[in-house]
Amino acid sequence: MTTVRAAVLRQVGAPFVVEEITLEPVGPRDVRVRMAASGVCHSDLSVQNGTLPFMFPTVLGHEGAGVVVEVGPAVTRVAVGDHVVLTWMPPCRACFWCLAGQPMLCTTGMAESIGGPYASVDGAKLIRGLGTATFAEETLVPERQVVPIDAAAPLDLAALVGCALSTGIGAVWHTARIEPGSTVAVIGCGGVGLSVIQGARLAGASTIVAVDSLGTKLDAARRMGATDVVDASQEDAVAGVQARTGGRGVDYAFEVVGRASTIRTAFEAARRGGTAVLVGAGSTTDEVTFSAFELFVSAKTLVGCVYGSTDPDRDFPLFVDLVSRGAVDAEGMVSRRIGLDNINDAFRAMEAGEVVRSVIVFDTGGA
Repeated sequence: MTTVRAAVLRQVGAPFVVEEITLEPVGPRDVRVRMAASGVCHSDLSVQNGTLPFMFPTVLGHEGAGVVVEVGPAVTRVAVGDHVVLTWMPPCRACFWCLAGQPMLCTTGMAESIGGPYASVDGAKLIRGLGTATFAEETLVPERQVVPIDAAAPLDLAALVGCALSTGIGAVWHTARIEPGSTVAVIGCGGVGLSVIQGARLAGASTIVAVDSLGTKLDAARRMGATDVVDASQEDAVAGVQARTGGRGVDYAFEVVGRASTIRTAFEAARRGGTAVLVGAGSTTDEVTFSAFELFVSAKTLVGCVYGSTDPDRDFPLFVDLVSRGAVDAEGMVSRRIGLDNINDAFRAMEAGEVVRSVIVFDTGGA
């Protein structure tokens, strides 16, 4: 068995404790990965604060990249030394959803990734947080959860492909499938929101309106390709979007916060006949209300979005290539690089809106 340092979360509302955990032996179809980098994502915060229900104790982290250090005897996808990005939504390729072309809805792979043997701490079994458990020096996952990438790609930036970039760009390209010349609003300009903006820019949107209440995030949105910004702390968000689109609203409004109030904002910011895409991960108890009349008369489409409708095997290598070539600005999304021991401060800074992304960087031992 292998012992590594990891950030363990024992219950809702508790701080992370960095301590030694023991990984289970590598099974026939398992892959052990030495982590190079892990982004600190808002979904991890949502588990810590109880917005998203989960099981404890756990090691969170679901946006990571690293180097394969051990594989089971039946593994065929990767070999020792391969550079990989981890996916928290591994498709099984055999269930109804996968065969219907919707691998992001696969429940078989997710159940396997969360429920399979993983690690222990002080004799207590640990849950592989959000399927990948990247807040650790090493992780152990089923082979479907690793996607091999070009070894020349910077792993600290490739890590963002595991969640933020795939969710955001995928929401534009695969969920909404916006047309060149479309008008777009993005409600919430964190890591995923900035990825939506970049996806819209690459797709040829003519107008991209970024909406947030923090000036630092609006500045970042401009750098990523937003043509207009609305400071929601200074003006009404819907009125601001409409004012920048001839009074109509946008063809596509992306909600990237996960709250009832911002879902309403996105719906109202979309023009009649437009589309509101719900990208943010919301609470199980936060309810949104629409009248039957407004749904009828507005002729709008309301679309849920899981993981940007991403197929990891298809999309990860492409997104990593875009990052490597500079077509996608991943570096501009990294507010700071930190060590694992600084994880609690990274969560504080994320909750305070001080950062776009903190990235935990690990020593890969030259691998």
